[in-house]
Amino acid sequence: MRSVYIITSKFQTKTEVIYVTKSPKIPYYEKVYNKKKNMSVEQETNRQQIEEGLAKVETKGHVFYNPVQEFNRDLSSSVLSAFVNEVREHGDTTVYQAGVPYEKGISILEALSATGLRSIRYAKEIPGVKNIIANDLSEVAVQDINHNIELNNVGNIVTSSHSDATMLMYQHRKEQFDVIDLDPYGCPSIFLDSAVQAVKNGGLLLVTATDMAVLAGNSPETCYVKYGAISLRIKCCHEVAVRILLQCIESHANRYSRYIEPILCISVDFYIRVFVRVYTGAQKCKQTTSKLSHVYHCTGCDSFVLQPLGILKRNAANQIKYALPTGPPVEKICQHCGNSFHIGGPIWSDPLHSPDFVRKLINSVSTTLGTYKRIKGILTVILEELVDVPLYYTLERLAMSIKVETPSMVSFRSALLNAGYRVSYSHMNKTSIKTDAAAKVVWDIMRCWEKLHPASEKMKTDNIIASKILAQIPEKEYSFQVHPKATPASKQQGLLRYQANPLPFWGPGCRSKAMIHGDQNTSKKRKNQGKRKRECSS
Repeated sequence: MRSVYIITSKFQTKTEVIYVTKSPKIPYYEKVYNKKKNMSVEQETNRQQIEEGLAKVETKGHVFYNPVQEFNRDLSSSVLSAFVNEVREHGDTTVYQAGVPYEKGISILEALSATGLRSIRYAKEIPGVKNIIANDLSEVAVQDINHNIELNNVGNIVTSSHSDATMLMYQHRKEQFDVIDLDPYGCPSIFLDSAVQAVKNGGLLLVTATDMAVLAGNSPETCYVKYGAISLRIKCCHEVAVRILLQCIESHANRYSRYIEPILCISVDFYIRVFVRVYTGAQKCKQTTSKLSHVYHCTGCDSFVLQPLGILKRNAANQIKYALPTGPPVEKICQHCGNSFHIGGPIWSDPLHSPDFVRKLINSVSTTLGTYKRIKGILTVILEELVDVPLYYTLERLAMSIKVETPSMVSFRSALLNAGYRVSYSHMNKTSIKTDAAAKVVWDIMRCWEKLHPASEKMKTDNIIASKILAQIPEKEYSFQVHPKATPASKQQGLLRYQANPLPFWGPGCRSKAMIHGDQNTSKKRKNQGKRKRECSS
């Protein structure tokens, strides 16, 4: 009987997966080596060509590449270009050019590089770079990286590295990088401890997470194991996911007297991507508890209340004093629908973005990028978001809870604005309602809407949640007259704000792999096709 072994890494997720046949005489690693050594010239040179941005790369098809993440790479290149301008020394009048190494430029580590595409794009598109290290654990990937560095003539800036990502970053705790980019397959948490130590004070950390099922509440116990927080199945689960990742990064940074400052955090397609600056300061780390909160989520009407872990107070001398909040912030059952609460978190409850940085980024994004329209649209929506309001409601969920016709977005936003509250979209959901109004106000507006568009008596009687919510009388009447600011500028300008998915190649895809005896594996699959049907007929 023949067996299959997988060569992978406990520490690395973008890696080479090789299928080999077990032999009692020849060790499996010798089989892999002999197979590679005897590979024909045609197989070795049969490469897939990829053009993206200013880079052109070739791969033998063994390493990970996802064309849908062009948006991710375009945005990352734009953010780094804006970051370079922001960290330039005061009075530095040097005119930086892309593709030229500068002694005073920034150093970049792409810890999980795969084809090397991202690093090569950084080298050719970002002015003011000193050097870039493109690292991967897979030997096949490093061969591709070296080939692509030569193909793009960026050997003066990009250097390949064949190392475990965590060990490489631990080795650079003293000789730190200005920028570290982590874009693994799945959960990034295993890389964070080394990453927060290997980035310079004021440096930039870029982190991607694609394990959205875990972060979005499908497996809260797994989320706690990986990120140290409980996820929730809630309509604003994508924002909860971003905030869980941020608290995880902050937790790792605090262990070394460091803290983070998010400048841009997004949730798009099948992943989340955060851009945070890392600073050193033990005193500032004490403020972390005031940036984190637990979330009380109603299991009936989807309302939520945040409970901060700590609060800041100022004494008569304007000195900051640290205190603990009292709680819980809710009754045992929800005051709106009478259901119980789930408790999630802790999550990051401070702002997700730096409006000043986002504004600069919008003005500096290159119009030649393949996803320029989408980048501009999403960044514009982000700039319109209420940065001091964590989480959001969704319009259809509010209407569904009381079994009523869904109001138009303009009508609902107008009701909030007419009442003196602030409201915005979230870039994460096209029906999102992000507002500083209390949940009581939100439900009072829905009760007023129901008066104008009554739900059927049968619907109200059959649904306990709807009947309990509608049984309460609104404290005041809310006007749905159209407010002049009800339609945001991003929509008026016709920007591409919410891209329809799925597109081709949508999703995180499979782990990169190089298959040996692949024909045998394929023939086995073909042999098993229709096996159950054949057995039943016989």
